[in-house]
Amino acid sequence: MTIYEHFRPEEREIIDTVFNWCHYVETYYSPKLTDFLNPRQQFITRSIIGSDRAYKVAFFGGLDSSENKRALIYPDYFTPELDNFQISLFDIAYPEKFAKLTHRQILGSLMGLGLKREKFGDILINHDYAQFFAAKEIAEYIRLHFHSVGKVSVSIKELPLTMAKPFCENWMEMNVTVPSLRIDAVVAQSGKQSRQRVQKWIEQGLVKVNWALIENPAFSVREGDVISVRGLGRFKVMSVEGKTKRDKWRLTVGKLN
Repeated sequence: MTIYEHFRPEEREIIDTVFNWCHYVETYYSPKLTDFLNPRQQFITRSIIGSDRAYKVAFFGGLDSSENKRALIYPDYFTPELDNFQISLFDIAYPEKFAKLTHRQILGSLMGLGLKREKFGDILINHDYAQFFAAKEIAEYIRLHFHSVGKVSVSIKELPLTMAKPFCENWMEMNVTVPSLRIDAVVAQSGKQSRQRVQKWIEQGLVKVNWALIENPAFSVREGDVISVRGLGRFKVMSVEGKTKRDKWRLTVGKLN
């Protein structure tokens, strides 16, 4: 059995990328710092490297609780420190009384600068603050060019990582019963929607699993999968409990509040 058989076909690209990172460390015997990885990419990286190689991997995204993190793959002689992850924290100042910024607006404006999504970590936003993490190598570019979010003028200030404001995710768990583990069935039942509507959302590119766009309504979900539906929210398959006497699947699904 090859390593690819342990993962989904669409994850082959990240698997190959991880092997390339490992080859770099083996060849040059020096650390390799990646861009920001989502949790699924972190899991794949950790699974491939394991604990029996001559090199190790550590993750950090600005906070211990960060969702998106950079990976540092390093030889056994190296001791990683937080500075090695090269992460900058920016605080966004804007007229809070007259405007409300959203995660989507901030991310869209950052990517509108011509930068890849992988160069940004978590965006921390609440009613009275907005912060985001970025790769330090693009920090100067951001300072020079990031002046607005949509039509709202903003100013930014780089802060030490210790001033990041932790964001705690709150998942509301529910028990659902579905005829199959197809993505359209799971989303329909979890989000109280019709399967036809969910299938239309999939066709429109509104549904992601583990941060990857899903185009096939027959895609099968697994325990631990994170499902994002634009306009509906984020769900997580907490556990697959097994089948009922009527041959339906019992799941515990969390919805992000």
